[in-house]
Amino acid sequence: MAELLFAPEYDQPISYIQRTRSYYLGLGYDKPYVWAHYTDVPFTPLQKPLQNSVIGLITTAVPFDPLKGDQGPGASYNAHAKFYEPYALASKSNPDLRIAHVGIDRKHANMAEMACWFPLEVARRAADCQRIGKVAERFYGLPTNRSQRHTLEIDAPQILANCRDDGVDLAILVPNCPICHQSIALLARYLEGAGIPTVVIGAAKDIIEYCGVPRFVFNDFPLGNAAGRPGDPESQNAIFELALMLLERAPAPRTTIQSEFPWSSDPSWKLDYMNIERLSDVELAKLRLEAETARIAAKEIRLKTVGK
Repeated sequence: MAELLFAPEYDQPISYIQRTRSYYLGLGYDKPYVWAHYTDVPFTPLQKPLQNSVIGLITTAVPFDPLKGDQGPGASYNAHAKFYEPYALASKSNPDLRIAHVGIDRKHANMAEMACWFPLEVARRAADCQRIGKVAERFYGLPTNRSQRHTLEIDAPQILANCRDDGVDLAILVPNCPICHQSIALLARYLEGAGIPTVVIGAAKDIIEYCGVPRFVFNDFPLGNAAGRPGDPESQNAIFELALMLLERAPAPRTTIQSEFPWSSDPSWKLDYMNIERLSDVELAKLRLEAETARIAAKEIRLKTVGK
């Protein structure tokens, strides 16, 4: 009998909801986070061809501020770099957006190549070749907020207003960490309900689909690199094109398509992120201290920023 060449059992999309729940329980937090979940999903078809459309880009990355500590490749989780109010910056600029302020996969994701988490250059190329009409005058930053109510009642209306001001016809949203994926999913739903078609490009399939979005391009990559593999313009361009195709062809809400690109030939990277089973008691104690320190720092920054 021929050998059955099955993939390893763990070579499947990571269950981030379960992984993070077990992780924080292991750190001593006894109240599991309740993730956003909907059964109904809004859906707005394209109102005009892509080549006549203004594309808005939305990210959870943050502009680099050298006064806020290490945010470069290999940086530890940096709560001091977090932001708590949506921002809008000129798309014609050359922004330096970083992801050290969120819970990405620091062991495996690339933290140096912005194209891995923010497809501005790819979008510019799509406009140059007339695949899309143009990139909106500004792109938008969405805070990573555990409060779903705050995202829906404060942040989403502000970003919608910015989109309206800039004449955005449709939006492409790229999250980074687990909570980023939820915040982005909530925003996509909000924009879609307001008549702006959306597509999410992400790496946490369970969180996006549990919340429920109209269109989703899934890349089975480490958190933080959802927009493409590092040093691989082919994957970056192809993933962006998948998002455009999904905007054109998705027949109904909850349409998911997975890119063809593997992260690597060895899928064992999927075993590392927040995996409580791979941590010793000493490591857990250290991580507990780091989590508390980051939580307190983030709370102080939030109070100074938004007065809440």
